[in-house]
Amino acid sequence: MNLNLLFENLSNPALLFFFLGILAVLVKSDLEIPESSSKFISLYLLLAIGFKGGQELAHSHQNEEIATALMLGVGLAIIIPVYAFCILKGKFGLQNAGAIAASYGSVSAVTFITAISFLEMESIHFSGHMVAVMALMEAPAIIVGVSLMSYFSKDKESRLKPAKIWSHSFTNGSVILILGSLFVGFVASEQQAEGIRPFTTDIFKGFLAVFLLDMGITSGKKISDFLRRGWFAFAFAILMPLFNGVLVAFGTGYLDMVVGDRFLFAILAASASYIAVPAAMRLAAPNANPGLYLPMALAITFPFNITLGMPIYMQIIQ
Repeated sequence: MNLNLLFENLSNPALLFFFLGILAVLVKSDLEIPESSSKFISLYLLLAIGFKGGQELAHSHQNEEIATALMLGVGLAIIIPVYAFCILKGKFGLQNAGAIAASYGSVSAVTFITAISFLEMESIHFSGHMVAVMALMEAPAIIVGVSLMSYFSKDKESRLKPAKIWSHSFTNGSVILILGSLFVGFVASEQQAEGIRPFTTDIFKGFLAVFLLDMGITSGKKISDFLRRGWFAFAFAILMPLFNGVLVAFGTGYLDMVVGDRFLFAILAASASYIAVPAAMRLAAPNANPGLYLPMALAITFPFNITLGMPIYMQIIQ
């Protein structure tokens, strides 16, 4: 692996703020980001990245390439939960397996945003339609995870109706905001977009740094309890994203894609949702343990992807 690329990624200020958050927990500091501020920043990041993606999409005329990317993204969101569930159901039970499988089939918007920041830092081009791919990968994974739980469940009466699962998946706040912002960016003219550029672009990296500081604090609080649960969950939270990311990094080499898009696909395949899926699982799988699937995605997979994962996937692609 290119060590210069690794060190450059690890010296990214936004990533260093993530480590600062973990350090604050380890030294038992009272540092914290107010919950209302954290929620606002997460909404801002989704809005900004969706809007910029819509602008890029409006200037793209490669309809065949866009259709291929969307189909590939949805395909990954359907396939990954299936084999993840098969690996997990004997170890953690149906509901936990379904929740974890949905998490790893779905995507982390914050990991995606961090990856975009990485590409911009390296001056590597990527397509605006990748934002749409990310948005469309949220719901299918949730639906597949819940469907697998329902199919293997012995309690037929506890099954949720498919329409209710679809409705909850697509009306999730993060999905609505990213798709809505994508549409607004698509219909806005270049002159109109320039008017809000200071908000959507200029302050983006600063807000990302504060958000990753908050993610570091949250991860630091969750990781100690999670590590007491044994080696299998920890190994899965590292090896599953690594397998998915490496497989997609190699596989997209057979497609006509720019380097930036291949990298983002690897990140999307490797990431795990810790926002949309937990919200959906409160309804769909109330007996699934959030103390298991949430720390796996947030405290293990997320740090792995933004530290070691991104340089590994980029090295393979290049």
